[in-house]
Amino acid sequence: MKALTNTDFHFEGQKSVYHGKVRDVYNINDDLLVMVATDRISAFDVVLPKGIPYKGQVLNQLAAKFLDTTTDICPNWKLATPDPMVTVGLRCEGFRVEMIVRAILTGSAWREYKKGCRELCGVKLPEGMKENERFPEPIITPTTKADEGHDMNISREEIIAQGLVSKEDYEVMESYAKKIFARGQQIAQKQGLILVDTKYEFGKRDGKVYLIDEIHTPDSSRYFYAEGYEEKLAKGEPQRQLSKEFVRQWLIDHDFMNEPGQVMPEITDEYAQSVSDRYIELFEHITGERFEKAEGDNLAERIEKNVRAYLKTRKSI
Repeated sequence: MKALTNTDFHFEGQKSVYHGKVRDVYNINDDLLVMVATDRISAFDVVLPKGIPYKGQVLNQLAAKFLDTTTDICPNWKLATPDPMVTVGLRCEGFRVEMIVRAILTGSAWREYKKGCRELCGVKLPEGMKENERFPEPIITPTTKADEGHDMNISREEIIAQGLVSKEDYEVMESYAKKIFARGQQIAQKQGLILVDTKYEFGKRDGKVYLIDEIHTPDSSRYFYAEGYEEKLAKGEPQRQLSKEFVRQWLIDHDFMNEPGQVMPEITDEYAQSVSDRYIELFEHITGERFEKAEGDNLAERIEKNVRAYLKTRKSI
């Protein structure tokens, strides 16, 4: 099974490298970022011990596609995708806040609502809502961006008061987030899907706010199938969804939620392949296009060659 689970590149002009849960990000001359979407997969804040073939390619190509479909709304960091698993873009100073946009009451928001919470991140929630019911209009529930552990809910007012983001920049981020989400909803609708919720990250460069990182992928977003949504809602049945929730559910079924004393279940080759198949299915359903598997026996070698070639062309510009 070919899966890229770690990288150790040394590109010309490389200043540093950050190894995240899924992505490895190389800083080139404090000007560009080379973001490698590895085949690592995480759930419950832990990286699973086996990579998922083609997962990195799925995420990278989905994110690139959606970044390209929103350039008329706001500037984003992406410059090129020199390899199916790599995006190269502008290095921005990232805000320490993630913008979570929710169109439907589900997931952690529903869990809080069920406990009696009627205000989330400073946003008032209507009374009498059911699980998986649409909000009157999408809401933004920001979180602080944590280097380790869980991100924490925070309100717009707290973000501005604490100086995490200026009022002016926050208003720009909020406006961009709403418009990008609306575009994502339109694209999903054409594919018979509902964009349920997602997260966006923003950064700043030369005084301008940019959309950064990935958008509208199954790792950062939740999709429901539109067909049957109303019937399932009326009956209180679980919705059919497209996201990596199925991996979390598999772990829960095997008594693992990364709690003390719990042991990670064995990830067999067969299970890793089944997850790979699901990610490819996600790609094809969300885009309406056929997924073309990028070939190559040595993924790291291919990536290094492609990135070096691209950086050489940038240097000559």
